[in-house]
Amino acid sequence: MDQKDTIWMVEFGRSDYGEIWEFQKRLVEAKSTGILNTDVLLVGEHDPVFTLGRSRRREHLLVSEGFLRSYNMEVVATERGGEITYHGPGQLMGYPVVDLRRRGLEPVDLVFILEELMLMVCQDFGVKAKRREANRGIWFDGEKLGSIGIAVQRGISFHGFALNVCLDLVPFSWINPCGMRGIGVTSLQKVLSKRIAMEDAVASVFYHAKQLFRAEAIPVGLRTLREYLDHNLGMSELQDVQG
Repeated sequence: MDQKDTIWMVEFGRSDYGEIWEFQKRLVEAKSTGILNTDVLLVGEHDPVFTLGRSRRREHLLVSEGFLRSYNMEVVATERGGEITYHGPGQLMGYPVVDLRRRGLEPVDLVFILEELMLMVCQDFGVKAKRREANRGIWFDGEKLGSIGIAVQRGISFHGFALNVCLDLVPFSWINPCGMRGIGVTSLQKVLSKRIAMEDAVASVFYHAKQLFRAEAIPVGLRTLREYLDHNLGMSELQDVQG
C-alpha cells in the first residue's frame, strides 16, 4: 500500500501542551527529511493552557498573566494560524501531521477536512453543528463548538483542531476567543446536558478521519512512535515494538 494511503492514529492521553507541540515539530522534521513517510494524526487532551496564533496579539487576553499564574496556567505563543484560545481537559485536540503535497491538498483543503471531521463527530452524538463562512471552525446555535488553527512547514501540516467535548468553559470568559468579541463558547456536554465520554469522541474522530483522508488507519502508541523516531525503525520493526 502506498504510504500516502496510510495514516497512523496516535492517542497521547492528557499531556502538557508544550511537550506535544515539540513532538509535532519533531514529526515535521522527520517527514521533511524522509525518516518518516507516513502521515500521523495525534489525538488527546491538554493540561489548562492559553495559546496565541502567529500574530501573537495579547490584547484579546482579558485578565493579567499574574491572574493566570494563580491558576497555574500560562500563555504560549505558537506559529499556528488564528488568535488566542484556551485548551484544557475535556477538549479533544487533533493534530494532523500530513504531507499536503503528497495528498494533493492545499492548506485550505485541510481546514475544510478538519471542519468536516468535527461536524461528523458532533453528528455521531446527535448534534447538528454548522460552519460559518466568515469564521473557520464549527458552531452550534451561535456559539463556538470547535476551533481550527494550523501551520505548514515545507509542505507538512501541524497544529490542528480543538473540539469542546466536556471541558470547563469558564476560562473562555477570560479571553476574546479566537480574537472575536462577544461570542459564546459551548461544548457537546453543554448542548446535550449529559456527560460525554472522551473515549467515545476519540473513537469517532479516528473512524471519520480514515474516511476523510481516504487512508488505512493504523493505531500506533506514542511511546512506540518515539522509539521509531529515536532508532529509525522499519515498518516490520515498528510492528515488533507494538506487538
